[in-house]
Amino acid sequence: MRILGIDPGLLTTGFGVVDRDGSHLRYVASGTITTGHLDSRLLPQRLKVLFDGIGEVVKRYEPDVSACEIVFVNVDPQATLKLGQARGACLTALVVHGLEVAEYTALQLKKAVVGHGKASKPQVQEMVRRLLELPGLPGKDAADALGLAITHAQVSQSMQAIARVADLNARVSAAYKAGRSY
Repeated sequence: MRILGIDPGLLTTGFGVVDRDGSHLRYVASGTITTGHLDSRLLPQRLKVLFDGIGEVVKRYEPDVSACEIVFVNVDPQATLKLGQARGACLTALVVHGLEVAEYTALQLKKAVVGHGKASKPQVQEMVRRLLELPGLPGKDAADALGLAITHAQVSQSMQAIARVADLNARVSAAYKAGRSY
């Protein structure tokens, strides 16, 4: 199974692609899509860059599924709205290209990759490097995206095993606590 992880951001969106074969993970690719070259007042154009960039990544690496970070409210409402729009552009691109999208919080990512929810960015980078046997540290945004792919690789196996023996119906009340998958 090939998994595409997306760490959405309006200025920089990270992506990471991982192959899972049983319990073995193999690094495929990672990087960022940036909109810094555009004027910050050109929000629609920046969203189009993200949408098109995700589309290019999907076409190039042909993932089977995707995982995207769930974003929470920041102190600055305007920044939160813009980040939400960036995330929406990323999600839309994934769905337009026919991908199933699983969503995880930063806390879930950190617990899955590092082992505790209060891990720092450098700790996530180091564990991603170790888990995927990379020669160097990935960038922060790419590491988070790879971490989302790793999280989905771990969680999806467990969810598939549970689904074989139990009925898994989505429950809105537990959507944030247990992660979401559409």
